[in-house]
Amino acid sequence: MSKFGTLVMGPAGVGKTTFCNALIQHLRLNKRSCFYVNLDPAAEDFSYEPDLDIKDLISLEDVMEEMGLGPNGGLIYCFEFLLQNLDFLTAALDPLTEEYLIILDLPGQIELYTHIPVVPTLVKHLTRFGSLNISLCAVYLLESTFVIDRAKFFAGTLSAMSAMIMLEIPHVNILSKMDLVKGSVPKRQLKRFLDPDTSLLEDDTTADTQRRGGGGGGAAAADPANTESVMGGGSFKRLNKAVAQLIDDFSMVSFLQLDAQDEDSVGGILSYIDDAIQFHEAQEPREPNDEIAEYGDDAMME
Repeated sequence: MSKFGTLVMGPAGVGKTTFCNALIQHLRLNKRSCFYVNLDPAAEDFSYEPDLDIKDLISLEDVMEEMGLGPNGGLIYCFEFLLQNLDFLTAALDPLTEEYLIILDLPGQIELYTHIPVVPTLVKHLTRFGSLNISLCAVYLLESTFVIDRAKFFAGTLSAMSAMIMLEIPHVNILSKMDLVKGSVPKRQLKRFLDPDTSLLEDDTTADTQRRGGGGGGAAAADPANTESVMGGGSFKRLNKAVAQLIDDFSMVSFLQLDAQDEDSVGGILSYIDDAIQFHEAQEPREPNDEIAEYGDDAMME
């Protein structure tokens, strides 16, 4: 029996849990079943109480106190401990039917799925390579305010592409918190960031040159301790151009826009997730008697 799920991830502070809350609310309003799994051992406050919480197995606070580790090392330890106790997940997820959408909320330390094989190993256990046989889609969130700093935007896009390559499952990439850039960034300009290419950086370089009056060196520009000098220097620009060219060459990453306060926006994202995991194809067709029972005879007469 197939199961369906989505893995919500991205850097810290991009709104992963907010998106999970909005998605759960949307599913409930549309009478769809969901199972919320918190995989962040440091998370504390929830609008919707998780159906399964990694803190029932291990918490970051306890690990840091007992093992003497910092936050990042503690998170890695927590996930390595989870991989040694995968029955914790299997026992809770195995009974779920295909009607459920399993939502797995991950922490914001991107090295867990871009630098070390912790989350990729977990994904293999959850998907068809493991015993649970979950049709899984990754949702990678990037904050929309990154578009104001294009070097930061391409760094975030590179991390999204790295996760896509490491996890080897369908991905939906999202620009979150769109309400923060409405009115400050023109819609036509925003659309250019949905399919990133090197022209974005070239335009920004031109604008930067114009702002600086065509360059200008002097002692300040030569000072390696001067942040403006380093961030606007030739080496930094060449690095950003190389990153942008790599993303353009792979041509893997495109983004959808998300406003978590907008039901239509959340519903649109959900439709992409459903398509990626082929959710609707596995659902049983509804019988006319089921429609009558749910909506009444009047609905069938319309």
